[in-house]
Amino acid sequence: MTTTPEAMTSHPLHTGVTADAPLITEYLGGKTFTGEAVRPARRPVWFMRQAGRSLPEYRALREGTTMLEACLKPDMVAEITLQPVRRHDVDAAIFFSDIVVPLRLAGVDVEIEPGVGPVLKNPVRSAADVAALPDLDLKDFEVISEAAAQCVSLLGPRPLIGFAGAPFTLAAYMVEGRPSRDHLGPRTMMHADPQTWHALAEWTARASGLFMRAQVLAGASAVQLFDSWAGSLGRADYAERVMQHSAAAFAEVADLGVPAVHFGTGTGEILDLMQRAGADVIGVDYRLDLAEVATRLPGTPLQGNIDPALLTAPWEVLEAHVHTVIEAGSRAPGHVVNLGHGVPPETDPDVLTRVVELVHSQPVN
Repeated sequence: MTTTPEAMTSHPLHTGVTADAPLITEYLGGKTFTGEAVRPARRPVWFMRQAGRSLPEYRALREGTTMLEACLKPDMVAEITLQPVRRHDVDAAIFFSDIVVPLRLAGVDVEIEPGVGPVLKNPVRSAADVAALPDLDLKDFEVISEAAAQCVSLLGPRPLIGFAGAPFTLAAYMVEGRPSRDHLGPRTMMHADPQTWHALAEWTARASGLFMRAQVLAGASAVQLFDSWAGSLGRADYAERVMQHSAAAFAEVADLGVPAVHFGTGTGEILDLMQRAGADVIGVDYRLDLAEVATRLPGTPLQGNIDPALLTAPWEVLEAHVHTVIEAGSRAPGHVVNLGHGVPPETDPDVLTRVVELVHSQPVN
């Protein structure tokens, strides 16, 4: 894998600022970014949706501001991204944004309605709708680059993880026009109008890929592609109609050389295909034991997979579960502790802090 010297010379991985961070070491299977075999100083842990509604400081800052407005204000993005790092001492920050932000930056009329989720004024359901989508360029994401650069400047040796929604999940929202339980619209389009489907998925792959690239060029030390709705697909549909587009999204950052994570929910039967799409690390939801995944995907670093439902269980129950996850994750060459989905908004932040302290207290093998 080659890098682009003119773009990456001052990147935190190349200057050594984040090259031996515990998160990077585990993502690379027990090696620093420069290739030295090493075990991290402590077990790395972060939480999906760690920057968000579970934090009172987040709710106070967001008051009177819509989600998409917040995502397009670099100062606010940086502050929200750093909030869980300060509170919990997690080993990475995840860039605060939303998977539909690339759509908004492309001029698509989308809003995030409270209690509903992303809603498009004009769903994309025909070849003409896809043809009307604008061409995308990296310059369309300058506000994202600015926000990510601010985050990196504040994080120091702690890595920023860039992220994007995967092409299927993004396309599913565009076809349905809003969240859906079964995603019948995109699943039907794949078979009834495959040419339009692939054209739309190519567009969303470009949007997702450039969104990640903007974050990496601004200093993000890893990326994660979230395929929230891929679990609604059968294995054949994913392999024949989706995997190539996820691969295209990852290809947009492949030359930059940062570790890439792929995560989806309900995707236990397609984890190998998700890996083949270009991931260095596989994120695992709470439905599948990490030891089983390590057997299915030998040699692959893993991330996960504390059950978010147990964050409100008695501490002794949660503590035992965390120990089980750590033990199972030790079967992989690298393991970053995380949840098997996002932090529920009703979670007590002190519980998350306590989980981080527990993970950090465990000996590193």
